[in-house]
Amino acid sequence: MILPGLIDVHTHLRVPGGEHKEDFATGTAAALAGGITMILAMPNTSPPIATPAVLADTLTIAQQSIRCDVGLYAGASGEHLSTLGEMARQTAALKIYLNDTFGTLRIDDVPTLIDCFKIWPKEKPIALHAEKQSMAVAIAMSAVYDRPVHIVHVSRKEEIELIADAKMRGLKVTCEVAPHHLFLNQSDFERLGPLADMRPVLGTPEDVASLWSHINDTVDCIATDHAPHTLEEKRSANPPPGIVGLQTSLPLMWTAVTENRLSQKRLVELMHHNPKKIFDLPEQPDTFVEIEPEVKTTIRNSDILSRCGWTPFDGREVVGKIKRVILRGEEVFAHGQVIAEPGSGRVITANSV
Repeated sequence: MILPGLIDVHTHLRVPGGEHKEDFATGTAAALAGGITMILAMPNTSPPIATPAVLADTLTIAQQSIRCDVGLYAGASGEHLSTLGEMARQTAALKIYLNDTFGTLRIDDVPTLIDCFKIWPKEKPIALHAEKQSMAVAIAMSAVYDRPVHIVHVSRKEEIELIADAKMRGLKVTCEVAPHHLFLNQSDFERLGPLADMRPVLGTPEDVASLWSHINDTVDCIATDHAPHTLEEKRSANPPPGIVGLQTSLPLMWTAVTENRLSQKRLVELMHHNPKKIFDLPEQPDTFVEIEPEVKTTIRNSDILSRCGWTPFDGREVVGKIKRVILRGEEVFAHGQVIAEPGSGRVITANSV
């Protein structure tokens, strides 16, 4: 079975400042092992990617170490609005945090939010971490300024229903759902403890059922929100929120295809066509993923290539084994081994080559 190279528009690669959890080389290795050939990395790093200087340094590191194609988000910060337009030229999108998350970036006043919408070029995407009431604010901003917004990691019944209503009314709103919000729920805290803690937190079974009921219409993208932390950090007195997902996303979603929860065509729309269109991402010629669609495998911590080395899906049986990944005609993953060398990927902005 041949699929196009998959695109994940929501990952945390922890550069700069969190390289003990993940770096560009390890994160992109995990991506290729999961059939993902293009990713966008979030800016809530330490320091955050919210100034031209931090952006320039991060892009330099990325070009030296990425194994697949990587674009960066600019982070919205009230302290650095004057340089926001300058950062647009070298980033794929703007990320605005309206709710608490891991890191220091957050916009919590309306004047600054308005400035972000006015300053950021209209042809460049805006993605928002917006939960519950904040999502209504994000949708209202789309309507007032007549520009597209992308809502990340939707996790609640009331949220996906509000987005469905906004779309029905013709508003320029798109959204993504993470696999962990489709395959885990609040009851998984009992066995996983802090390993099941992320933002947004896991939903109820009713929330999960609602996300699945909208998978074929309202949901636009599957994005992992890959957010690695070490086991030592997760088991500490103050565990940070976040889990990994780059390697497990395709196996989980392909298993759902085999269970007739969505079609193969819809999976390709959610994990390739729609992310590419929404974020105006470049073509990757002669790029594809070869999977063995009926082979059953078990997800194991020992196979995780992310530097943190664990997954909440450890021990879960899935269907569909990733056999090979070809990127621009070059074999970059085959038979369980990443072949691509650090630095062989390309840094991307919107519609760059």
